Amino acid sequence: MRLEGKVALVTGSAQGIGQGIAIRFAEEGADVVVVDRPGNDRVHETVAAVQARGRRACAVAADLARIEDDRRMIADAVEKMGRLDVLVNNAGVERRAPFCDVTEADYELVLNVNLRGVFFSTQAFVKHLLDTKRPGKVINVSSVHEELPFPHFATYCASKGGLKMLTRDLAVELAPFGITVNNVAPGAIATPINAKLLADPSLVKGLLANIPLGRMGKPEDVSGTAVFLASSDGDYITGTTVFVDGGLLWSYSEQ
Repeated sequence: MRLEGKVALVTGSAQGIGQGIAIRFAEEGADVVVVDRPGNDRVHETVAAVQARGRRACAVAADLARIEDDRRMIADAVEKMGRLDVLVNNAGVERRAPFCDVTEADYELVLNVNLRGVFFSTQAFVKHLLDTKRPGKVINVSSVHEELPFPHFATYCASKGGLKMLTRDLAVELAPFGITVNNVAPGAIATPINAKLLADPSLVKGLLANIPLGRMGKPEDVSGTAVFLASSDGDYITGTTVFVDGGLLWSYSEQ
């Protein structure tokens, strides 16, 4: 088991990609801190799934748009589990709107969760590693839209583009401490966030025409990559983005 003895925190892990990563980490031997927004009772499903695989797990509620929650989340996790070795910044939101109709509230929500939340959660995690004089792994779940334009989703693209540069910068700054920082960038993954798309055969057909491998991704496609980066196999990789998109990035075109 490639993550035996590690403790990982995965944000947004009540469902979808985050849940897949939490469960796969447990299968690889890690204990897992399951994080999602306050009031989302589905975190208990992920906790139970991790424990069913013989690993320790706990739930922590946090609104990642709030800096105080970002810091408290790390402190609570350390208190409950003793330490952290891996941080997976998976939680994210998106809002669709023509550029001229984007509201300040939507802009703040998307940027605060997707970029500011990652920044300050990672800061608190890194302080924990430095205080305990240990190396560690930061894995950010980005998107093909850190590179690929996505009309009507300007806030989302801005947040993921910022995340790409943050990852590169932190990788250089934190490398002397043995801390690696990488992005996993999914393309079209079959998760609840894409339920509307999946229910429309015409939309699915148009999307698949842009994916050279001819299928949407699955959460396990992403979780396997996250395990690789979190394990010793990924020790010499930092500051990069691994695209998990079936070739979408290099094949996409607006219809």
